[in-house]
Amino acid sequence: MAALPPTPGCAACSARDAVIGEQAAAIGELRADVVALAAEVQELRRRLGRNSGNSSMALSADDLPGRTPPTAKPRRGKGGRKPGKQPGAPGAHLAWSASPDVTVPHFPAGPCGCGADLAAAADLGVAASHQVVDVPLETATVTQHDLHEVACGCGRVHRASAPAGAGAAGTVTYGLALQAWCVYLIVAHAIPVHRCAELIEAEPSPGFVHSMVARAAAVAAANKVIRCLIILAHVACADETPIRVGPGPKTRKRYLLVACTSLLTCYFLGDRSLKTFEAFVFPDMGGTVVVHDRYQNYDAIPGLIHQLCTQHLLRDLADAAETYPDAIWPGQIADALRELIHRANQARAEGLTAIPEQIAGPAVHTFRHGVLASLSEIPRRPGRKLRRQGDIHDCRV
Repeated sequence: MAALPPTPGCAACSARDAVIGEQAAAIGELRADVVALAAEVQELRRRLGRNSGNSSMALSADDLPGRTPPTAKPRRGKGGRKPGKQPGAPGAHLAWSASPDVTVPHFPAGPCGCGADLAAAADLGVAASHQVVDVPLETATVTQHDLHEVACGCGRVHRASAPAGAGAAGTVTYGLALQAWCVYLIVAHAIPVHRCAELIEAEPSPGFVHSMVARAAAVAAANKVIRCLIILAHVACADETPIRVGPGPKTRKRYLLVACTSLLTCYFLGDRSLKTFEAFVFPDMGGTVVVHDRYQNYDAIPGLIHQLCTQHLLRDLADAAETYPDAIWPGQIADALRELIHRANQARAEGLTAIPEQIAGPAVHTFRHGVLASLSEIPRRPGRKLRRQGDIHDCRV
């Protein structure tokens, strides 16, 4: 049987099907592009929403253009915790001093109702006392050291020796107390060099103030002792802070590495490279629990036991609460962590080496179950390796 010739309608249907197929392919591509763009917009919004409250960003970056400032914390009395001293926290007050440094007598002045002058009245003794604790206003004083000469009976002339710290005759130098004050303001309080020079009444030059840091760093013997004690510590905190090297405003930026305990601090000036980390105290701290901000160079030092700073953990949980607003586990973990921190402070104040198990148990249980809930709800990113369990140290106190 001979095949039927094609009809014009069949050709139109084929053309229509081809157009529909092209449109379907284009729609599929557009949908994929929309999904990709939505994910990109979500990621950009997340990055713009990062601030000092939910990441490791500095406070100074919160007011940058496009940045979302941290959410204001609830005012006192609005949260679940009552204001004032918490139960179990040590109290603090101004105690009455039995031996005050200065006693100032005050007598009534003026005329009596009878017209007599109270200055001539009989003293009946102290009726009431008040004590004021204050810091005296200190000003820079100039001390001149005059070196006298004496003539012996034999004719020899002798001149007194200049005190330690004094320069050549006819010169003016800054004393040790002022030099120590410069180092204290710069190192302990991170006050800029120019600002430090303005705070001191004697108005030393910024160059002189900055040179005091180098002079203070020359105490090699004390630095060695501090370094050894940091190495022997069971737990140490570590951080790296940017700092401008030199008195000028356009000087080169470097990093000040810090390893410290509650009593000692070891400093090292360098950068954030692995070479600087290896030149610091970290390679000698094998077996020590190092609390840090998870900067990658800490992981490259063998032998360290890592613990993430709890403040950074709370920031991460704040970020998770913003990213997953319907999830319960970010708040659950954060509350349990704050409870453990509070209990650790109480145990430390009582001289304990660990939180009692009956107190820590419920908070640890809540914390771990919150972590398990988060792991079950959020898939792990492909290509990311899980940290080995032995690399994380559970530091109770």
